[in-house]
Amino acid sequence: MSAAPVKFAYWVPNVSGGLVTSRIEQRTDWGYEYNRELAVLAENNGFEYALSQVRYMASYGAEYQHESTSFSLALLLATQRLKVIAAVHPGLWHPGVLAKLGATADHLSSGRFAVNVVSGWFKDEFTALGEPWLEHDERYRRAEEFIRALRQIWTEDRAELAGDFYRLRDFSLKPKPLNTPERPHPEIFQGGNSTAARAMAGRVSDWYFSNGKDFDGVAEQIEDVRASAARAGRQAPKFGLNGFLIARDTEAEARDTLREIVAKADTEAVEGFGAAVKQAGRSTADGKGMWQDSGFEDLVQYNDGFRTGLIGTPEQIAQRIVAYKRLGVDLLLLGFLHYHEEVVYFGRHVLPLVRELEAQLPDAETESESALV
Repeated sequence: MSAAPVKFAYWVPNVSGGLVTSRIEQRTDWGYEYNRELAVLAENNGFEYALSQVRYMASYGAEYQHESTSFSLALLLATQRLKVIAAVHPGLWHPGVLAKLGATADHLSSGRFAVNVVSGWFKDEFTALGEPWLEHDERYRRAEEFIRALRQIWTEDRAELAGDFYRLRDFSLKPKPLNTPERPHPEIFQGGNSTAARAMAGRVSDWYFSNGKDFDGVAEQIEDVRASAARAGRQAPKFGLNGFLIARDTEAEARDTLREIVAKADTEAVEGFGAAVKQAGRSTADGKGMWQDSGFEDLVQYNDGFRTGLIGTPEQIAQRIVAYKRLGVDLLLLGFLHYHEEVVYFGRHVLPLVRELEAQLPDAETESESALV
């Protein structure tokens, strides 16, 4: 467990349909004006990061979407402290092109740009663009090579790489991103629940994002990622966990909201999404691909966010967040039903309780557990 306070990020709702595939009212919007206001609210209510999601074609309840890197830059320019993570797909981006964009965004935002490298789950999105759809573990091999190329371009002159997917020949990028005491280059995030994803995270990533998980699932993933990092002889990446947060004044209100979300689910969209994502991970050798054990209710929040269990009163949610922190979670990536109102509610009612509970953690426990990181 890190001695640093747990950090918070939010999913940027830059795609239509909100963060649950349901016909329940969601007072949120995928447009820029709404998201600009949200970004300012978020950085003033305890959020350090935002993640701009990406889909390239209309699908599964997300008929409209803004591209992630351009949208991230707009949010960076609208804020002062918020770090914005842009999701990108190897296979649709060249690392040299992204490196150039990232360096410019980093300078324009005084070092607040970050990237989330997504191996890809949506086969039709690749084939509709005329790009090959690789087998599961090959997609992660490509993503790992992408990250190695990106980091080399950002930190070295005259980059050279003779990879299976990317090649660099005497490539120099200037200006490079900002090199600060916090980080030598923009932070590189990566997701995925599979064995290949965990192994890759240990070898190359700065942060590892997990889909929603309970305590046992989180502990297993952290152990695997740390073991991979140890084998690679590098410090383990930090750990981020997805969760959909429903904080209400009473537990009954929160549970009723969850029941209504599921009862009003867009069945066709949820089932279509489920078929697509389960196909994407089905080729894993050990069956540990993302969403492989997700049921219908889990898929209504498309990153298994209900599983993390952040549903109840502010006190209940704060206790659960700190329990995840004690397991080694460094960041919670949160989605909400009504973003503006609930981000403010989180900042006023949940976050202070989290900080109070963190302050009560025994120093000896903190030091002994952080030594294991």
